[in-house]
Amino acid sequence: MTLNNLTAIVTGGCSGLGHATAIALRDAGANVSLFDLNEELGAQRVEELGKNNTLFTKVDVRDETSVQAAIDATTERFGAISLVVNCAGIAPAKRLLDKEGNPAPLGDFQKTIDINLVGSFNVSRLVAATMAKQSPISEEGERGLIVNTASVAGYEGQIGQTAYAASKGGIIGLTLPMARDLAPLGIRVNTIAPGVMGTPMLLAMPEKVQDALSANVQFPKRLGLPEEFAKLVIHMANNSYLNGETIRLDGGLRMPPK
Repeated sequence: MTLNNLTAIVTGGCSGLGHATAIALRDAGANVSLFDLNEELGAQRVEELGKNNTLFTKVDVRDETSVQAAIDATTERFGAISLVVNCAGIAPAKRLLDKEGNPAPLGDFQKTIDINLVGSFNVSRLVAATMAKQSPISEEGERGLIVNTASVAGYEGQIGQTAYAASKGGIIGLTLPMARDLAPLGIRVNTIAPGVMGTPMLLAMPEKVQDALSANVQFPKRLGLPEEFAKLVIHMANNSYLNGETIRLDGGLRMPPK
């Protein structure tokens, strides 16, 4: 897939990994449709990325009507959609039982699953339905690519990450069957499982906390860069033989219990 003049959706596209991905896609010549909740930041990102090739829509990825309206706005503005990158998510930390032995609120678990797992599935299924109606963009019959974002926590969840690890493990688990479902339509599905990445949220933490988080990275001995995540998205788009795969992007990190 050559990205020049194609259209890509990025959920959570106004900050962190999504923002870096949006920049990389813009630089590759793609039109970029940002799905996010922060309208003020969305307007700022459109100015930064360029009004001619960027669209922002306020979207709750859990809501079918919200997502479908944003997809329709994207196709009306840019035409066919060739790529979606699901970066929208939350990363709460809460032990199963608190110090007094009280169980974690069920609503907290449900919210994490709904945004991270159900939200990614919701966007993927609705975009796939649109892609399936489009003409192929290659001689091999490719119509599009879905890239989901998991986490190393989906493999080695730490203390307090029950909900987060479950949501990201679900993303890893749906990658291959989703790719198999969509293969006859020429739609590929891949997942990136990042390690400890230097997003604005993490960089706002004290330096010693950042050092502790990156201590188990093998090499290079540092936090991952959002731009490195974006580069992998671009590679997944360009390499049409990469399908049904989850790639860890973690510098060899294996997470300890805490």
